[in-house]
Amino acid sequence: MTASSDRAPDNLWDRDSLPHGDDKAIMVQAMFDQIAPRYDLVNRIMTFRLDTRWRKRAVQDLRLNSPSLVLDLASGTGDLCIDLTKRGHTAISIDLSFGMLSNDTSRAPRVQADILRLPMSDGSVDGIICGFALRNLVDLPQFFAELFRVVRPGGRISLLDVGVPHNWFIRTGNSIYFGKIVPRIGALLSDGAAYRYLPRSVSYLPAPDVLLQMIVDAGFADAQHHELSGGLTQLMHGTRNI
Repeated sequence: MTASSDRAPDNLWDRDSLPHGDDKAIMVQAMFDQIAPRYDLVNRIMTFRLDTRWRKRAVQDLRLNSPSLVLDLASGTGDLCIDLTKRGHTAISIDLSFGMLSNDTSRAPRVQADILRLPMSDGSVDGIICGFALRNLVDLPQFFAELFRVVRPGGRISLLDVGVPHNWFIRTGNSIYFGKIVPRIGALLSDGAAYRYLPRSVSYLPAPDVLLQMIVDAGFADAQHHELSGGLTQLMHGTRNI
């Protein structure tokens, strides 16, 4: 990526105000198309490879017998699909961004689709996993309803996203790092505007208790919420009501 992309005034992710509705959906697709080629590299550097540990925990908390059929939603370059396959599951990679799917290295079947409107029949999969995408969605209740529709009764979901640490020291350090250092890493290696947007996008997420209640209301009565790495990341999982 060139430095000029960082300054492009027409980028929806390079504006002072965060987009909403259709503008947000268009922005998310275009932005991830833009950063796809170096997405994995930037992730590994900016998380000190902790992202690989978080993804393994998300797969583990699916608690599915193998082999199971699992959808990886907003799959990016397929890291979770790789982890799912290692555990004996059959994974399907689904993402709105063609750029991300083009850089998918998992060898799992790939589908370009809006994960708010999945091209799957009711109760057709054993589990669904989604990594770091909730804040990029336009309608969270619709997303959770779609998970309920597609997962079979008794099937499982596991959802990862960034968090806001409760500990003042960790929260302050993370705010400085995520808000100041990560955009510099992104500007150096990929698209600076995108990595300025991503820290700000945390504000899209409801509070953890609200988020958890949305999942329970969608039909995952035993849903649980966990903080990982001192709250840097949050993980939610649950079972579809029978």
